[in-house]
Amino acid sequence: MDTDNLIRMANQIARFFAAMPDPDEAADGVAEHIRKFWEPRMRRALAGRLAADGDDGVSAGLLPLVRESLRRHPELLAVQPAPQDGMQKA
Repeated sequence: MDTDNLIRMANQIARFFAAMPDPDEAADGVAEHIRKFWEPRMRRALAGRLAADGDDGVSAGLLPLVRESLRRHPELLAVQPAPQDGMQKA
């Protein structure tokens, strides 16, 4: 999955919600949108990118509103591991 595209999309979401007068409401709006409309593999990919960068998305190019939203709502990126193909070995 192209994480640069996910970062671009997250920043677009943040630009929309940045128009809200209440910054807390804006951060919650970004989080709610990602929760509702991003599938788990998208959130996993973003989480992996953030973990690899190790700086909460600064070097990834995430806007401050996205970073704040993810900081306030860590459960967004805490998704279940991807299902494994095939059967488990005994």
